[in-house]
Amino acid sequence: MMLRKSIYKSPAQLRSMVEPGRITAAALEALRPLVRAGVSTAELDAEASRVIIARGAESNFKLVRGYRHTTCISVNEEVVHGIPGDRVLQPGDIVSVDCGAQFQGWNGDSAVTFIVPGDAPSDVLARRQELSRVTNGSMWAGIAAMASASHIGDIGAAIQDYVEAQGPSVVSGESYGILREYVGHGIGRKMHEAPSVFNYRTPDAGAEIRPGLALAIEPMLTAGGEATFVEDDDWTVSTVDGSDGCHWEHSVARHENGIWVLTAPDGGAAGLAPFGVTPTPIA
Repeated sequence: MMLRKSIYKSPAQLRSMVEPGRITAAALEALRPLVRAGVSTAELDAEASRVIIARGAESNFKLVRGYRHTTCISVNEEVVHGIPGDRVLQPGDIVSVDCGAQFQGWNGDSAVTFIVPGDAPSDVLARRQELSRVTNGSMWAGIAAMASASHIGDIGAAIQDYVEAQGPSVVSGESYGILREYVGHGIGRKMHEAPSVFNYRTPDAGAEIRPGLALAIEPMLTAGGEATFVEDDDWTVSTVDGSDGCHWEHSVARHENGIWVLTAPDGGAAGLAPFGVTPTPIA
């Protein structure tokens, strides 16, 4: 009889995940002043790599078979898994950067979205800022659910409820799409572990949420249809209808005294405050 490895971690193991989370957060934060028109996605990737190495860690993205970069950088109609290269950012671009670090055998994984400042049409800027706001808010709704919900399926339900509560975009009039083929996941010794974390309601309640659970919660939304395809590079996921995509992600731990967002410098305090949740450091 084959025994299935537990998805739950000990308090000591959760403590070991704090530093890789901090390093991942530092790498993404270092990109904030660099996201400007005229900068290439390869330059952003190089800076993230520099920060991770300087902190004594390694890129866990580079440990994925066939991938050679520290980040995935997705621009406009690209939603996730965009490959850094010679693409130069333009004013008004919506740019999602996904990054992770492995430190002493433990992993962090996070994604943030930026809007490139500059002279861009006001309607384009408004539409993309709103998409990022809704995606970010849905992520925090899912994280907040992890603090009190009984099963992982409640996280996806909270994300979907948040998105649907926003209604159609006040700028474009379009409803937001939630990607179905790409989901969140467990995290620990590997960047991608069981269980899957769906960003929408499912009939299956999923695994129990209890102390020892570490998840990467990462809603991926579009400003239009949910249908996507993989570009010829075999990595980049883009929308079929050409609508903008957006991706936000945090690694989160549920422990004996509450939850802690491993990839947020404040543990998630600011993002969770609107939901009435206060994070507690891992003892």
